[in-house]
Formats: sequence, C-alpha cells, structure tokens
Amino acid sequence: MNRTILLVGLNHRTAGVDIRERFSLGSNGDGTIRALPCSGAVSESLILSTCNRVELLATGNGDTQGQMLDSWARLCNATPEDLHPYIYVHKDLEAVRHLFSVASSLDSMVLGEPQILGQIKTAYRNAIQSHTTGVILNRLLHKAFSVAKRVRTETAIASSAVSISYAAVELAKRIFGDMKGHKTLLVGAGEMAELAAMHLLQAGIDEIVVTNRTLARGQELARQVRGRAVPFEQMGAELTRADIIITSTGSREPILRASDLRPVLKARKNRPMFFIDIAVPRDIDPDVNELDNVYLYDIDDLKEVVEENLATRKEEAVKAGKIVNEEVLSFGRWLSSLDVQPTIIDLIQRGERLGQEELAKTLKRLGPVSDETRDALLALVGSLVRKLNHDPIMFLKQDGMAQEGSDPRINAVRRIFNLDKGCMYSENS
Repeated sequence: MNRTILLVGLNHRTAGVDIRERFSLGSNGDGTIRALPCSGAVSESLILSTCNRVELLATGNGDTQGQMLDSWARLCNATPEDLHPYIYVHKDLEAVRHLFSVASSLDSMVLGEPQILGQIKTAYRNAIQSHTTGVILNRLLHKAFSVAKRVRTETAIASSAVSISYAAVELAKRIFGDMKGHKTLLVGAGEMAELAAMHLLQAGIDEIVVTNRTLARGQELARQVRGRAVPFEQMGAELTRADIIITSTGSREPILRASDLRPVLKARKNRPMFFIDIAVPRDIDPDVNELDNVYLYDIDDLKEVVEENLATRKEEAVKAGKIVNEEVLSFGRWLSSLDVQPTIIDLIQRGERLGQEELAKTLKRLGPVSDETRDALLALVGSLVRKLNHDPIMFLKQDGMAQEGSDPRINAVRRIFNLDKGCMYSENS
C-alpha cells in the first residue's frame, strides 16, 4: 500500500464540550461539511462529527496529517496550533483499530451505546456523496460495520441499561412486558423525564401525558414526545389511567403519598402501577411501597442497576476487544495484499516469459513435433512455472507480514528474482 491511513481527532476524553463545540464540523453555515477536499497529500477522506467527538479519517501520501489539520482548523476559523493540545493521531493499523473500536461503541462515553454506528454510517454516506472515498476507505468502512455487528452479535455489551432513564424503562419492560397498550404520565418536565420519555417511545409505549406546574413547559415537552399536556391540578385524574409514572419535580416535599394512591388503585381495580422517582428530594413518599401492585424505584435504586450493568458491559468489552483485534489483523492482511499484488504479478509474468522462451528453444531443437507433444510440453512448462512461483508467492502473502511490514519481503523477492530489470508491471497498467 503506497498510502498511509491517518485518523486525527478529539473526543470527550481529550476536550471539554466548549472545545468540541468550537471544532465541530457538523455545519459551516452553508450546509453540512461532508468531507475534506481530496487533493495534495489527501487521497480519500471522511469526517465524523458528533456531540462527543470530531474525527477526520484519510488516506494519502506526504504530509497528510499537516494538510488534514490545516483544513480542519481553517473550517473552524482557527489554526492547527489551536487544535494541537486536544487531538490524538492514529496511523495505519492503529487508525483501523480505533475506528473499529468507535464503531463497536468501545470508545463511547456510554459503553455499548448504539447511536455511534448510525452516526458513522451517516458520515460514510456523506463522504460517498462527496466522492471522497476510494478502494481503501470503502473497504475499511464496510469492515467497520461488520465488526460492529459481530460485536453486538457475539457479546452482550449492549444488553443492559447504563443510564438512569434507560434503566427506568428497562425495569418497566420487565414488569409490563410489551409496552404497547400502556400509558405513561410524566410529572415534571426536566431533562431526565425527557430522556425517559424518549426511551419509552422507542420501547413502543402507546401514550405519554405530561403534567407540569408550568403548563407551557409541559406542552413543549409533550410536543417533543408526541404526547399531550394537562394542568398540574389534573394529575389525580390522570393517575387512574397511567401505568407508568415518572416524577422529576423540584418540590421540597413529596407530592404523592400512599393515602393519595389508595383511591387511585381502587379505581384501577388494582392494576399494577410502576413509579420512577428520579427527583432529589424524592417526589414520592416511601410509604407507597406498602401498597400492593405498586412498584416504586427511586434514583438510588436505578443507580444500583446502572452500576451493576456497567460492570457487566465492561466484562463484555474485553470480549469485544478480542474481536476487534482479530478483525484488525484481517484488515491488515488485506492491506498487505495491496502492497504485494504488483510483485506477485511481476513474478508470474516473469515465470511465464522465461517458460515461453525456454519452450521456444526446446521446440527449435526438437524440430517438427505433433500437436499433442507441443501441448504436453506447454502444460509441463506452465506447471513448473506455477510450482516454482508458489513458495515465493506464499512468502509474500503469509500472515505475519501485516504486523512486521511488507516492504522488506517485497524488496527481497524483487532482488532475488531481478524483477526490477525489464519489469512488465507498472502502476498504470
């Protein structure tokens, strides 16, 4: 491979949100920035820009890194020096390893989260539309997608909840099973309630009702989650209809007690109710736990679930890391095949040329021969050429080449067989 693979980026580990915002490449005001220009030292390129990371992936020759940083900084009205304190740089197989890890959500803020793969697919689609990908990045990105799929298939890295809101919904699913046919009441309209509502929507909940002391804020959230808003004073009536209640108000005192819920349960004919209290101080008095058919979880309960699940994900991440390592080696072998292909072609052509020359000399000495004899000699020469070429070709292709570098092997074969004298293969052929 005559081109270097480079990945230059920053993420939530190397830069705060203010820096990530400053150097984001999501938009330049005129529309989406889809890719770096493929000119000069950059042959292929792709841009991944999310809330937690900005990464530029490219192949090229020469000062590819310098050109990438110059372009990035210029798009953000900055200088490369402004970027240097926050960036990381990965080259060749380390760049491949990083991309596979990112696609498999091993490098995410929330280990195992699924969103990053869709974001990479969007970045790749943008690059294709901009005509900035070629043989190497096309193969690399498709491989990244298959690695991510393999990680999700062969490990349980994404099987457990690792956020408070997600954990709450997963617990609700355990109690009610299918979310279809059930209704949710959001009491309060804060960020945690909003996130929980989003997860409920994804789980297939039928209806979301929002009640908030400030009705306008409740109406705003209701629009976001395709629900409806009701005045805070109507909460009691909505409780009789709701199966899942998520509370996140700023009240200093509990807004719901056991005495408030007994008539609600009676009206519901004791159908189960699931309460998620993510407020601090708590919105729901612990005495609610004494009621039958009521399931109450506060933020401490959910934190325990999250911590347990995070430990499980970390264990699965070790398995995922082994998969990534295997796939990096596989991709390395493919890259090496690009290096050795011209030499293999030259070797085959050299053998065929010498074989034909020696056959012509032999036929001249033998004089007139039958077609059968000519064909037999031709087959013999072809077989000998293939057998003589087999070992040097296997030497070029062997697995260890990707790790130790292919150039020494290629150079050795080209010298031994004198392939650079009158070579029949050229890069343009």
